[in-house]
Amino acid sequence: MNVVDLGFAEESTNAAWLSNRYFPSKLGGRPAWLELEALPTTAQLQCKKCQAQMAFLCQLYAAYEDEFNFHRSIYVFVCRNADCQQANNAENFTVLRSQLPLKNKFYSEQEPAEDGDPLPAIPSLKKLCAACGCLAPHTCSRCKEINYCSTGHQRAHWKQHKLNCGALKASLVSDTLPEVVFPEYEIVMERDSTSEAADKAEKDEAACLAEYEEFSASGKTGELSNVSENELDKYFGNAEEKEDKAFKQFKKQTAAEPEQIVRYKRGGEPLWIANTADTIESQLRTLPSCSHCQGPLQFEFQIMPQMLVLLKDDSLDWGVVAVFTCVRSCQISGYVEEHLIKQDIIAAAEEQS
Repeated sequence: MNVVDLGFAEESTNAAWLSNRYFPSKLGGRPAWLELEALPTTAQLQCKKCQAQMAFLCQLYAAYEDEFNFHRSIYVFVCRNADCQQANNAENFTVLRSQLPLKNKFYSEQEPAEDGDPLPAIPSLKKLCAACGCLAPHTCSRCKEINYCSTGHQRAHWKQHKLNCGALKASLVSDTLPEVVFPEYEIVMERDSTSEAADKAEKDEAACLAEYEEFSASGKTGELSNVSENELDKYFGNAEEKEDKAFKQFKKQTAAEPEQIVRYKRGGEPLWIANTADTIESQLRTLPSCSHCQGPLQFEFQIMPQMLVLLKDDSLDWGVVAVFTCVRSCQISGYVEEHLIKQDIIAAAEEQS
């Protein structure tokens, strides 16, 4: 089946519904951590180019049907430094996988109720950064009450914290900082009806081609000059379309739902925005193994360019961000790094010139 699930951004009337208690898929805000003890280290969340702390971009809740994947979330982080943005290069991104069995020490085995008012988030067992919500090994030297992941985030948060630093009980609640945290939205997943139609058309075309080959083998097709244009279209109507550039296909596939920010198709193929031969072919040929079990990776979902509109950050740009994860979603503890490929419309050769 060629079925794809699409993700759309929706503003939440109450951000508490996007806490880890409700296993959300979301864009921006602070991460809703799944595993609450073995959090990603500050080193894991540093940009590979400039070593600055990356910003939380989004997370998808995507459970597997096995014992140790009852809960499963994928987290994507990105560096916001404009100097780290390079065409067809994802070194300024990090993607992490976390998962838990149904019976675990953090969450109830009962599904959380979604009626009435939302309950508070399940608290982390580790201190979190007041600015970004990630693991915070550093503490304010004056009040000893507020924690940070880095000196950069401590400086960014000082305008808020200085108002009550040193008070009897410093406030642990702070407003989000636009330079650190992206605007927050829920990601709502819906089945892509156009992909089902495309799947049927693909099967119809395959049937027509098989019919033509059967006629050809039996000598019933005659000379091509004797076949009408309408008859040729029946068998080869989409052949020319397949040869068109990837960008044309990208626009065609997304035209019905232009607001999509995520396309999810575990084990499928990404919808590339440009010709892979001119952009990321070498990366696809050398796709790494799972960093934990050394097994193969598969495509799971992609982040679309429409997401950029919601981030309100002109320093960021991409065509497609494709996330590849362990085929088995192997058993882990804490958070393990997966693989990501960023494709831009600019060809690699053009970027170098």
